[in-house]
Amino acid sequence: MVSYDIHIKNGTIVDGTRVPRFRADVWIKDGKVAQIGGRAKGPSEQVIDADGLIVAPGFVDLHTHYDAQIRWDPYCTISGWHGVTSVVLGNCGFGFAPVRPDFQERSILTMVRTEAIPYASIKQGMIFDWETIPEYLDSLDRAPLGVNCIQYMPTASLMTYVMGLEAAKTRVATDAERKEMQRLLHEGMDAGLSGFSIQRLGHNSTQADYDGSPMVTDTMCDEDILALAEVLAERDEGFIQITQATGQIKADLAFVEKLAEVSGRPVIHNAIAPTRRNPDPHRKSLAWLQRCWDKGLQVYGQCGLNRAGFAFTLEHWNLYDFSKPWRDVTVGTFEEKMVKMADPELRAAIVAAEVEKVARYRPLRAGVGGPLENLVVQAVDRHPELQQYLGRSLKEIAQEQGCHPAEVMLDLSLQTDLKAEFLGPDKGSNADFMKELFDSPYTLPGVSDGGAHAKFFTGGAWTTDILSWLVRDEKKFTLEEAHYRMSALASHAAGFRDRGVLREGAAADIVIYELEELDVDPKWIGEIAHDLPGDEWRRVQRAKGYNKIMVNGQVTFDEGVCTGLTPGRLLRHGRG
Repeated sequence: MVSYDIHIKNGTIVDGTRVPRFRADVWIKDGKVAQIGGRAKGPSEQVIDADGLIVAPGFVDLHTHYDAQIRWDPYCTISGWHGVTSVVLGNCGFGFAPVRPDFQERSILTMVRTEAIPYASIKQGMIFDWETIPEYLDSLDRAPLGVNCIQYMPTASLMTYVMGLEAAKTRVATDAERKEMQRLLHEGMDAGLSGFSIQRLGHNSTQADYDGSPMVTDTMCDEDILALAEVLAERDEGFIQITQATGQIKADLAFVEKLAEVSGRPVIHNAIAPTRRNPDPHRKSLAWLQRCWDKGLQVYGQCGLNRAGFAFTLEHWNLYDFSKPWRDVTVGTFEEKMVKMADPELRAAIVAAEVEKVARYRPLRAGVGGPLENLVVQAVDRHPELQQYLGRSLKEIAQEQGCHPAEVMLDLSLQTDLKAEFLGPDKGSNADFMKELFDSPYTLPGVSDGGAHAKFFTGGAWTTDILSWLVRDEKKFTLEEAHYRMSALASHAAGFRDRGVLREGAAADIVIYELEELDVDPKWIGEIAHDLPGDEWRRVQRAKGYNKIMVNGQVTFDEGVCTGLTPGRLLRHGRG
């Protein structure tokens, strides 16, 4: 007689393969789906009644920066609260390995700036016990994990390790350095990496380094990247993630095609982000994806679907780095920022840049955070004399004061010791455009950026938002299609094996939820939680409607409450 660990009975199964939903029981044993449907061949230790509930594969979060947070938060929340059971680490070319002992501090500072992860949290919550990629993977394997993860080679870390930071930013690699990077990528792939990643945003990178200079990969030459692609081609395995500006020029897109051609492997291109009113940008991207596949190139477009705006202060904001004047005043210590924001020449340069941006790019000028003049003053710390500005846009205040909205922003920041908070508008709520994205067979939802920019962004709630908004409320696509995109297709595109579907023999990563009750809480920008190491805080959005979240056959969240179990695994080569 067979005995089972868990019996999920009376549920409606959406299995991730696009098969129409069906009612059946599921039995789990030893972390895997042992049986679907029919009669049990023996008893079960635990029975979960899923009558009236959806039973589906756990979600895969492809674009995260939980590289530090996973060390103190095994569940990678916010994502883990919202049904994510597997994450990808090492995106955009950023990470903490390989790293020489004397470069550990500088690698932390890089992530503090480019991904806005609090310094105190990394220092207190993460202990370096590695130098090489194999050592790093062994360390990750030893850590308690509440989700599964795969790791890409962070190319910026690799180049810095081989060339040194200054050289990596100022010149191409020598033949010897290029061969050493290839050797280290081979070594990392042997140890369990699933590919490599890069960010390529040019000299005016939206996400700059700690000193305001571009990140290493932002300006690396084609040949250095293609040398890494040759490693994947030689091995005939591995995957590539590349982040580029949304308004790509033809040369950038041609390079992505070259990357796919040389490697012969899937490339996940980030990001396609629809606007609210203008369909041209995302339609051009979708047409380009189709042309790639017509040429036999496996290029997937990952879509940014987060609807909420940003709530941020200039104390922590780093996403105006594409503008040199803004970058100049937002890089540095608190004291340095205060001095620079009061400097007449620097303020004039910011105003001039904003005026030029509006004149040249009016149809597409929103950028990260939305049009500056539309930002609303949300908080002014404890300054009663400034309360009159709450709830008003920078444009309105500027018109009243006879100045530019950027000057209002700088003045309020200075008057509040950089604590004035500005709220960006709802930036992406066109459900019809979202549907267009998913009419393409080559698109993936996501770009949660989980673990990054946590003081002003809550992208980890995207899974619940898709199901509750686009599927249930707007009915733009089916539940079957949503689960296929968020689980099966995502697993396939990124290199997860035996994940993303509910089938016999597959890993038992499962979400059980009530569709009518699913919701993001609070609805928009989130609430502040002081739950990070080093007495740091972040914005969070919790989930409603999830009955159970299971990783490898164990319940990690029961009615939204963490069980404390850590059944997640490092999936070397995507397996495990």
